[in-house]
This record gives sequence, structure tokens and C-alpha cells, in this order.
Amino acid sequence: MNRAKMRTPAFAAVAVLAASVLAACGSGSGAAGGSTSGGGNLENAKVAFLMPDLASTRYELQDKPLFEARMKQLCPSCEVIYQNADSDAAKQQQQANSALAQGVKAIVIDPVDSAAAATIVKTAQSQQVPVIAYDRPIPATPADYYISFDNEKIGQMIAQSLVDHLKAEKAEGGILEVNGSPTDAAAGLIKKGIHSAIDPSGFKLLAEYDTPDWQPEKAQTWVSGQITQFKDQIVGVVAANDGTGGGSIAAFKAAGVKVPPVTGNDAEVAAAQRIISGDQYNTISKPIKIVAEAAANTAWEFMQTKKPAGKTTLYNTPSELFVPTVVTKENIKEVLFDSGIMKASEVCTGEYAKGCAELGIK
Repeated sequence: MNRAKMRTPAFAAVAVLAASVLAACGSGSGAAGGSTSGGGNLENAKVAFLMPDLASTRYELQDKPLFEARMKQLCPSCEVIYQNADSDAAKQQQQANSALAQGVKAIVIDPVDSAAAATIVKTAQSQQVPVIAYDRPIPATPADYYISFDNEKIGQMIAQSLVDHLKAEKAEGGILEVNGSPTDAAAGLIKKGIHSAIDPSGFKLLAEYDTPDWQPEKAQTWVSGQITQFKDQIVGVVAANDGTGGGSIAAFKAAGVKVPPVTGNDAEVAAAQRIISGDQYNTISKPIKIVAEAAANTAWEFMQTKKPAGKTTLYNTPSELFVPTVVTKENIKEVLFDSGIMKASEVCTGEYAKGCAELGIK
């Protein structure tokens, strides 16, 4: 794998973020908490940050604190109303209604159910409150803006990485595909990207599954059934995120059979540990700091009654889509540890210490 190529997307994303931050500062974002041109008095203004689930650890550990920290820089007196819907679309609707009742100036939402979230968009926009779709799009009713990593590209990258590896190993057999939630439009984009790499690969797609609510346990149960049916025909598993990848790996271990190369996405600590130990083949590094801060910058512009222009358009929504990086054992030290995204003290514990030492991670 060419490491120079791996660095380019990450640097490009950082460059885009830097430009976004500079643009925000140049457009009045430095006037934190006070009156701004066209925005009225934003002293003690509120912004909602509504996340979808607890199955992925990133929302509580990364997205929330990073968004809050950036908003604090932009507007020290502003209040972030944070809520997590725990995979309950009705609960997220209630949380959005509550935020509107509290007078928020903008809503940033990662929807539990992309179709159901259309109601939230309509309600907010009827009250002149802009909605920024975050991580997952809302196709039916365009939000005011969409910020994410390129989900279709993520699917293509993890699947192509696996296909290239299997071909290099001269593997013979078929692949399982473990997709994300059927109610998540971003999962649909990842699925589309996966198929763009798997379908022409020459490897047979043995079976695929849309995992309800991205639940690792449900992915594990399904994969267990496929192991019983296909046995040693399975030479690889394309899992749409680290949770479903972890569930897939657990299924093979529980069956007492060799774990084939399994993909992931999100670069969670547990996934990094599995890559270091050899249980997981790849994941996707999409530094949450990039999208969380971009969302805060965009929310702040909307709060000042400015209308930021998108870099592209998706589902008729002005959008900014960042390009992620595939992580394997070959480049994990450089991408996750040398960059400062992860700390060896948090990952290289217990049984993983030896693997870290072999890779020079310290």
C-alpha cells in the first residue's frame, strides 16, 4: 500500500476544514456572543446537537465534546442543547420539538431514521430555524445544509481494500456483506459504494444483510447463520462499520473457525485493537474533529442569518463531504497514532501491548 497516497485525502480534508474556519472567522465568527451584522443579539443563543444512537461510541466520546468545544470558541455565551435518541426516531422527534420550544437558533441533527427526520426539518423550517443534517442525509425534505464524510466513497474504499487484499492472497470463495441500518440513508450510500467494488470483483456475494439500528448483536446473529450455511466458502466480510464488523468477528470466534478478513468504518478504539491483533482487516479514519467543527462553523453562520454555500449538492441540499482514509495494519501507526488521533496509552493495553510494540506504536 502506498502511504503517500493514504496521506493525501486526510490532508485535503484538513485543508478544507482550515479554509472553513478561516471563512467563519472572516465573516464575523470572532464576534462571539454579541451583536453581529444581520444576526441580531446572539448573547446566550442556543443551538441543538441531536445524535442518533448509543450503539456507536463516537457520538458521546467524540462528536459531542468536539462540537461543544468549537461552539464555545465561536460563541462563549452560547448554549449547546445535546440529546441522544438511543435509536428511537419518535424520541428524536420529541427532542427536536423540545429544542424548538427552548428557542434554538439552529439544529444540527444526525437522524435515527432519515425518512422520519423529514418532519423535523419541516417543523423547524416553518419556524425559521435552519437544520444542518450531520453524518446522515435527509433525502425526502432538504435540510438547509449537509455535512459528512463521503459515505458512498467510504463503502467503495473499505470494499475495494478488502478485494485487493483477497486477490493478493489468491483467495477463492465468496464474501458476506453486512450493511448498516435500513432506516439510515447514509447506510444506503455506504451499501451502494460497497456494491460498486464487490459486484465487479469476481468474488461471489454469498449473502447480504441490512442490520437494524446498526446493532452489533444482530450482525453477529446473522453472520452466525451464514457460517452454518456457507462454512469455509466465506473468504471475507464487508461490514459497514466497526460495530457490525466486531459482531461479525465475534460470530466466527464463537463458531470456533478462523476469522477471515473483516472490514469496518469509524476507527473506534476497539477496532484499532482488533486491527493490531489481526482480527479486523481495515477500518476508516474519518477524524470526527473535522466534521464536528465544520458543523459548528456552519451552524454559527446560519445563526448570524448568513447562508453558507455548499461545496457540492446531495439530495438537493447544499453539502460539504470530506474524504476519509482507509486504515489497515500497514498504516495504522501513521494514520491514527503519529497523527495524534489516538494515544498508545489508550489502545495498547493488556493483550494488545505486544502487537503495538511489533508495529512500533508507543
